[in-house]
Amino acid sequence: MSDFVETNRSLRTLRKEDVEVGLNEADLADDPFTQFNRWLSEALARDVPEPNAMTLATATGDGVPSARVVLLRGFDERGFVFFTNYESQKGRELAENPRAALVFHWPALGRQVRITGEVSRVSREESEAYFHTRPRGSQLSAWASEQSAVIPDRATLEERLREIEQRFPEEVPLPPFWGGYRVSPTAIEFWQSRRSRLHDRLRYTRQPDGTWRIERLSP
Repeated sequence: MSDFVETNRSLRTLRKEDVEVGLNEADLADDPFTQFNRWLSEALARDVPEPNAMTLATATGDGVPSARVVLLRGFDERGFVFFTNYESQKGRELAENPRAALVFHWPALGRQVRITGEVSRVSREESEAYFHTRPRGSQLSAWASEQSAVIPDRATLEERLREIEQRFPEEVPLPPFWGGYRVSPTAIEFWQSRRSRLHDRLRYTRQPDGTWRIERLSP
C-alpha cells in the first residue's frame, strides 16, 4: 500500500487550468447532430489525436456494466455507428440489453460529448460496405479473432491468422458474426470546460414528437 502513497498524493494535487471558452445556449445548433458535426470538425481541424475514439459503455441484462474504447465510423440523424464482433462481450451484452452510453473526450479543446440511447444492428449491406474499405489485415483479423474468448497463448492466435490467410488468398468476405451497431440517442450532452470547474453542460433530450429540448445542467 505504501507504494501508492506518492502517486495518490500527486493525483489529489493534479490540476489543469482550463481555457475560458464557454458554451452558451445561443451558440448551439437546433439539433444535436449538427452541433456534434461542428465540434468533431473542429477536433479534426485541430489535429486532435484519435478524434473518433469513444468510450462505449454497455451492461448485461442484470445491470453489470463494462466499458471500452471503440472508433466512431459514421453518424447521421439516425445515430452513431461502430463495428465489432457480434459474439464479443459488448455484442453479447447488447443482445441482452440493447442500450449504451458513449463518451467522446477531446482534452485539447476542453470538451466532451456524452450520448445515451438505444442500440440496433445496422443493415448487412451497410456492414458489407464498411468491411470492404478496411485494410486486408484488419479483414483477416476479424475472421481470426474470437473476440473476448479465452485463448491459451499468442501463438494460437497467430496460427489461426495463418489459416485464415490461406483460406482467403484473395478477397476476404464479411464474416457472418461481424458488423455494425447504431446508437440512436435519446440524450446528448455537450460539455465545455471552464476555469474553477464551473463548466458548461448543455443537454439535448429527444421529445416524443422527435424534436429536441435543450437544458443547461449544473456542473
